[in-house]
Amino acid sequence: MQDARPASLPRRARLRLLALTKVFGAASAPLEFQILGRVLLRAALVGAAAGLLGSLFFACLEAVQRILLEDWAGYLPMRAGGEQVLGAVTVHHPFRPWVLLVLPASGALLGGAISTWLAPETRGGGSDAIIEAFHQNRGLVRKRVAFVKGIVSILTLGTGGSGGREGPTMQMGGAIGSLVGQSLKVSDRERRILLVAGTAAGMAAVFRTPLGAALLAVEVLHRDDFEADALVPSVFASVVSYSVFTAFFGESRLFTHAASYPFFPQHLPLYALMAIVVSFVASAFLSVLRAVQRATARLPVPQWCRPGIGGLALGLFATPIVVAIGPRFGQAGSGLGILGGGYGAAQLAIVGADWMPAGWRAAELLALLGAIKIVATCLTVGTGGSAGDFGPSLVIGGLFGGAFGQAAQVLLHDPRISPGAFALVGMGTFYGGLAHVPIAALVMTCELAGSYDLLVPLMLAEGVAYVALRGRSLYTAQVATKRESPAHRDEMILDVLTGVRVADVLIRNRPYATFTTRTPAQEVIEKAAENAWQDVFPVVDDGGALVGIVLSDVLRSMAANPDAKALAIAHDLMVPPVSVEDTDTLQVALVAILEHGLREVIVVEKGGRIVGFLDEAEITKAYQSVTGASRRLTQAE
Repeated sequence: MQDARPASLPRRARLRLLALTKVFGAASAPLEFQILGRVLLRAALVGAAAGLLGSLFFACLEAVQRILLEDWAGYLPMRAGGEQVLGAVTVHHPFRPWVLLVLPASGALLGGAISTWLAPETRGGGSDAIIEAFHQNRGLVRKRVAFVKGIVSILTLGTGGSGGREGPTMQMGGAIGSLVGQSLKVSDRERRILLVAGTAAGMAAVFRTPLGAALLAVEVLHRDDFEADALVPSVFASVVSYSVFTAFFGESRLFTHAASYPFFPQHLPLYALMAIVVSFVASAFLSVLRAVQRATARLPVPQWCRPGIGGLALGLFATPIVVAIGPRFGQAGSGLGILGGGYGAAQLAIVGADWMPAGWRAAELLALLGAIKIVATCLTVGTGGSAGDFGPSLVIGGLFGGAFGQAAQVLLHDPRISPGAFALVGMGTFYGGLAHVPIAALVMTCELAGSYDLLVPLMLAEGVAYVALRGRSLYTAQVATKRESPAHRDEMILDVLTGVRVADVLIRNRPYATFTTRTPAQEVIEKAAENAWQDVFPVVDDGGALVGIVLSDVLRSMAANPDAKALAIAHDLMVPPVSVEDTDTLQVALVAILEHGLREVIVVEKGGRIVGFLDEAEITKAYQSVTGASRRLTQAE
């Protein structure tokens, strides 16, 4: 018998789909608290490990920065009001510009060499590497990544690299989550969840916003979607990690700010306009970052040298600015947040300082520091230096938001305008729009402010930036939705099939061969041979009810055995019937096909009368039709 239909699914794909149909088919079963408890226990383990490693990383980074940047170079880093300072500073060393000139290059060069030698995926911020591991690599991260990332980030940031410590701790925490999953030999899906939980725990440990960190970890993986399954484990891991970190360093918010920020509806248009300005700045930052990355890739030097070249460029760029700007404001040796994370500059935008000018000069100073921070960050992160992009993004947004608030206060002569409120909203707007994490950025800003006074302005500004920056993304590894993620490909197949009924795709009135239980085997073989498309042949009783099926494999065996077919009838050839109703979903039909090793299944209506057949090719066509329409709709949007 000739087979004119498309080939069936490969055996491996059939087995994977069969396993998934059993898992998701049982989704309506009662909640198994043992499974939930096991997931949360693993998340707690990941959170504790991430909290300990994050605490060690923070302490080592502070020690290296104190020795190299503050003592040797005499550089005075501006700190946020709630930033920890380990140990009292008793001696202020003289500022040595020549040391600051070469220090960032030395740390970045050594860090680049270690990264290239041991773990190339630790170059850059680290967030893209975690996102890629989730989508492309089944949640697998090499065991050495957490420790290598910590070492190279300490070298880069401790010597003045312009970047944040949160990006490295996110990658370190994600690596720990993956390591726990590999050690416990969990499934790919559970390992991915632990990877996300570890990412949240790494952020929560050092940024001190546990809820925002959990939301960021589940939201940053997609441009227009989030990982709902990982939310509760991420929250749990964040709480544990945050608790471990605060046990060592105490509980405090990162920034000091006004006691409250009263809400004035008249100021909402100003916040919307600020969001547009910040979106332009975010787009410019991304353009500069990509330009530096392209230029770095063209350099005719080994890859391990490139972060060192970026560090040298940073020293040449930043040192003259530190020499020129600091003394003008009575801050000799202070870069006003140019090097390192720069949270002190954001703090300046929020509450100001005694030495800070007022009015237009304040707006000019904040905008200038923001532009300088953009260049410094791109020279560090864009050349492969192991430093996070999260911290600088908040600082840049806060500086330009604060500058906008200062300018609005001068232009409108409205004493109710608080530049600090605009700085906080600008922080969340810049990163939330550029990383496509509006909800996480909103909650983080509220946690930083210690209240929800800015909730409404944040909602408006985040919405404006999300639309304005929809075509730009800080993370190249992000995918649009779960449907585009390889991590959810099989799940998406079943999700689509659950929403389509058999009757919607069934081709009715197609002629097919059927037999009674007494049909001679010879006649069965002859009629089956005349039908090129049919693999399953129904056997009915005298009332037309389906009592069994004859498979083409059996007919081939009978055709090769003349003695056997002479005496046999259809009843002797049939096996128990397999069918689905036309009101069932395509998922039910796929389960029937996969479980019984068929290529097609008989479709009956409520009374049991046969109304047609459904095969794999038609299910595949229906899936492609639905997903193709969804993809076209997404692209049109």
